Amino acid sequence: MSARAVDYQSINVAGNPDGMAQLQALGARSVPVVAKGDDFIIGQSLRDVGAFLGLDDQGASILPPGELVQRLDWVLAAAQRYLRQLPDSEMLAELPGRPRSYRTLTYHIFQITRGFLVVARGGELTHELLGLEAGDHLLSFADIADDGEVARQDLLAWWRGAGQEADFAAPVPTYYGPQSLHDILERTAWHTAQHVRQMLFILDGLNITPDGPIGNQELAGLPLPTEVWDG
Repeated sequence: MSARAVDYQSINVAGNPDGMAQLQALGARSVPVVAKGDDFIIGQSLRDVGAFLGLDDQGASILPPGELVQRLDWVLAAAQRYLRQLPDSEMLAELPGRPRSYRTLTYHIFQITRGFLVVARGGELTHELLGLEAGDHLLSFADIADDGEVARQDLLAWWRGAGQEADFAAPVPTYYGPQSLHDILERTAWHTAQHVRQMLFILDGLNITPDGPIGNQELAGLPLPTEVWDG
């Protein structure tokens, strides 16, 4: 909305009773939500948000599936590099403005890809699936990186096989309504990239130089927000 010069008020419901009360009054069960008066839409699909706001131009065209998989592969690999740089003493440190630990965030990065693969293989993308926490066996950031490599290799194996023949225009079920598989893949790529940008912010705060920072090559064409954190 910032990029499209749409005036809005951002409300962080984490730790904000008034904001949470407004969310509940709407009848929404998850965030992000974009609301106008009593009408709202779950803000997971940028194109749905654009249509809800009445924007004629829905923004840049979506990258082809192969390019999105390549971007996602690069970003997942970067996440693993950064995880191996994080000291395990920081696993329970929390993100700014949100009660979410670094351990939860970094595991979630790979769970996004697992969620996409569930949908691509005929399942449903649920809020509970994306919100799964890391298992007790993942005791270090290196453990999460190793677990994430399994997800990355699963993605690449799917793309080399069934992904080449997938109908990306076909609607698939999600907790925020039917979406095309192409839209879900795009969201998987930029959602993951945004969290990896946050990892770079964390490394910077710890005075750690990132091992191969991501840049335009990895992020070009993804509809990322300008800011790393919500303002």
